[in-house]
Amino acid sequence: MAPDAAPSHHRHESLQIREALLSDAESVADLINSAFVVERPIFDGDRTSPAGVRNYMEKGKFLLTEDSGGLAGCVYVELRGDRGYIGLLSVDPQRQGFGLGRKLMDAAEQFFRENGCAAVDLHVVSARTPLPAFYHRLGYVESHTSAIPADANPKVLCHFIHMTKTIG
Repeated sequence: MAPDAAPSHHRHESLQIREALLSDAESVADLINSAFVVERPIFDGDRTSPAGVRNYMEKGKFLLTEDSGGLAGCVYVELRGDRGYIGLLSVDPQRQGFGLGRKLMDAAEQFFRENGCAAVDLHVVSARTPLPAFYHRLGYVESHTSAIPADANPKVLCHFIHMTKTIG
């Protein structure tokens, strides 16, 4: 199949980005859990739940991207003074590899710029080895590391890698 004949759910021209509503909590949790299934060798169980998504929404927002096939991706954004925090970047596994993660990161950074943030922070689990390189390509640099909370019970030795980017 020629690149311009890709299935419609992989085309970007129909993508819409919007803020999640409380009524989206279940579908957002389902998306996050399907995207984070790659962490099963590191952590047991689902990454979040609808209640967990609603808890996040008390402090920040989820930006969602949708197309004619429905919910395609999400990212959590939280204002922390003059800094932004990004978490839970998730793309539907069927739609990964088509630039949706980058589009969501661009939308998150724009959200923070519009809210007067000078920098953006995030962290990744060290055992997810492709992630630092992905964020490096987007301009993020490692700032420090920290221990994973004991109650997370990782199955492998790992830690958080904190990364930051100046957006001012």
